Amino acid sequence: MKNFFKSRLLRSMVPYFLLGVLLIIAFFVVSGIGFFTEHISQFWSVVTPFFVGGVIAYILNLPCSTLQKQIEKVRPAHSDNREHVSKGMRSLEAGNRFTGDNFRRLIYRRSRGLSVLALFLIIIALLVVIIMFIAPAVSQSVQIFIRDIEEYERTIRGWIATVESWNLPGMPENLDTELIAAMTGFVGNLDAEGLASTLMDGFGAGARFLFNMILVIISSIYFLIGKDDLKAFVKKAIAAISSGKTNETILTYSQKLNHNFHMYIYTQTIDGIILGTLMTVLLLLIGSPHALLLGLILGFVNYIPYFGSIFGTIFAVVVVAFTQDIPTAAVAAIFMFALQQLDANFIQPKLMGGSFSLSPLLIIISVTIGMAYGGVLGMLVAIPIVAILKDLVDDYVAYREAIKRNPPPREEEYF
Repeated sequence: MKNFFKSRLLRSMVPYFLLGVLLIIAFFVVSGIGFFTEHISQFWSVVTPFFVGGVIAYILNLPCSTLQKQIEKVRPAHSDNREHVSKGMRSLEAGNRFTGDNFRRLIYRRSRGLSVLALFLIIIALLVVIIMFIAPAVSQSVQIFIRDIEEYERTIRGWIATVESWNLPGMPENLDTELIAAMTGFVGNLDAEGLASTLMDGFGAGARFLFNMILVIISSIYFLIGKDDLKAFVKKAIAAISSGKTNETILTYSQKLNHNFHMYIYTQTIDGIILGTLMTVLLLLIGSPHALLLGLILGFVNYIPYFGSIFGTIFAVVVVAFTQDIPTAAVAAIFMFALQQLDANFIQPKLMGGSFSLSPLLIIISVTIGMAYGGVLGMLVAIPIVAILKDLVDDYVAYREAIKRNPPPREEEYF
């Protein structure tokens, strides 16, 4: 019996036995996948506000750290370096010590909290400026758009009539009538009971959204204040579960990824402000009543790499075509395309400084994959992540090439 357990046949059957066990476990996991996905989805809905708060804190950490460095410049002077000051003079300064070094020391120790407070005060001030000056202009633009909706309808009818006159194969005979009937049927399906139910659901969703926003703001404040402690804990945890070389590699590429995200947020923000301002000026020059609104939209969608400015420009050209005329929209499209080329070839490379030296094809592929798996957030984080993956591949290829050029000495084998 002992020989049977030691036999080569039994040892060769062990991998198949383990594979069968794994297949059985996988079957039970897949058969109960609905249970797991339901609870994972519920858990994710609970922690989403804290995740969003962490993302906002990460974005705000860049200006917050800048403010912290400015506040820390009030570092108190050390009395050990002042031996030349007489004893009598020190006694005279003792009474003012609370308003001198002690006050500076208090500011220095609370620099992180004070920087967070200053940052949120600046954000509130910017929101007040937006509400007082920018929001009325945007609201007026929206009101103009709604006021002229009948004119836009006549424009659409004219375009449809032009397309119908082309007699394209496969086109319905009464395209205008079918579009109007589809719109009428959609509106007719909105009965009073369904509308009331929709409104009640909207109020409930609004209340949940308000509560989640409060959680997002509170969690972002705590993340910002406790950034240093959280960073130290993550470093300690990585060091605890990895060896020295692995720990060093993880920290190195984590710092690179962090740098990529910071550079991407910084460059896209500055570039969005520049591009949005230039587009607003251009639209004002051609007499668009929606110049400010379209400029803001172009600035925001610029965060989406490669596709954002293209979609924003197409949207702006379509709005100009509706609100003005097609020749003006064509002129706007030409100048907007020229501005995009100026931005892509001069402004963005100057801001990024070679931080994201990715080919256009790689950018398109990464953004498409990011959108498929992560939606808008996936599109935003695609470029920094792909950049660090490219660095990993380049470093590994360079490492393998270095080994081939200078192979390590082979150890002598003894038999």
